[in-house]
Amino acid sequence: MSAAPNYSSILVSWLALAGGLLLLTGGGEFLVSGAAKLAKRFGMSTLLIGLTVVAFGTSMPELFVGLIALAQDHPDILTGNVVGSNIANIGLILGICAMISPLPVRYRHVSLELYFMLGATIMVFLAAWQGTFPRPLGLLFVVSLVLYTLQSFRNAAGKNKKRAPRAPPAAPQRAEYPLPPVIALTAAGLLCLPLGSTFFIRGAVDIARYFGVSELIIGLTLAAVGTSLPELASCLAAIRQRQTQILAGNVIGSNIFNLLMVLGFCGILAPYPMSPGLLFRDIPVMFSFSAVLVPLLAVEQGLRRLHGLLLFLAYIGYLFVLR
Repeated sequence: MSAAPNYSSILVSWLALAGGLLLLTGGGEFLVSGAAKLAKRFGMSTLLIGLTVVAFGTSMPELFVGLIALAQDHPDILTGNVVGSNIANIGLILGICAMISPLPVRYRHVSLELYFMLGATIMVFLAAWQGTFPRPLGLLFVVSLVLYTLQSFRNAAGKNKKRAPRAPPAAPQRAEYPLPPVIALTAAGLLCLPLGSTFFIRGAVDIARYFGVSELIIGLTLAAVGTSLPELASCLAAIRQRQTQILAGNVIGSNIFNLLMVLGFCGILAPYPMSPGLLFRDIPVMFSFSAVLVPLLAVEQGLRRLHGLLLFLAYIGYLFVLR
């Protein structure tokens, strides 16, 4: 990349990198805490909140990076960021989190989302086969995401109505979390995450340029890992707060939002080319990381430490084949 650096020196770039990490960590704590309180306040499952509110918030950096890359005519960074981020979310984030603590996840609670994610991945593969992400596919992705989100909340509301007559004493518990502070806490997390990611990405890209790294590799590695840091920060916060359902929902939901919202919305704005390298290497890897969750969760009902180690090692192996 021949563009001018974001910061005046490599030292400032490293400082931006460190500052971004601090904002990401704090934002993750705020977002998970606020989301968990929102779930209890409205009687919704923490898994649903993770699949929607937290996933949307932690996918915003990918959207920002995608829009900037599209506007500056860097489609490799746009597509590489999304594909690399989805790979990192499963291999790096789920891998690290499962190594820290086993993650119980009921397969029946996430099976629809898993197949939804795999279906979207196949559609991206077909688009890459044609060499272009077309506007009609972008529209289909965004409409599907909106319908999925609305249906998820409708289903949750329906379940709450069925449970309500059987548990009237639980109503006073809602007063434990006043709505304005909870919304403020969640909003603070949503603000810190993209802000921290912006500092991190700018610093990381400057460092990459300093060492002469290509745009596609920046998208698949530095940009992808950088924009996945909100998910990592939120997931580590979820482990500390014993909210593993938010953790699982965050990763799966974030991958869905990355594919449907980021690629879809950018595709609506302008069709963009897709590199052949993504078709024969990175998209199949993304599909494989996503597909392996199906048997793991269906049989084991969660991820054990050994599964986390294998996912992490597979991700490190993927990084070694990039060039």
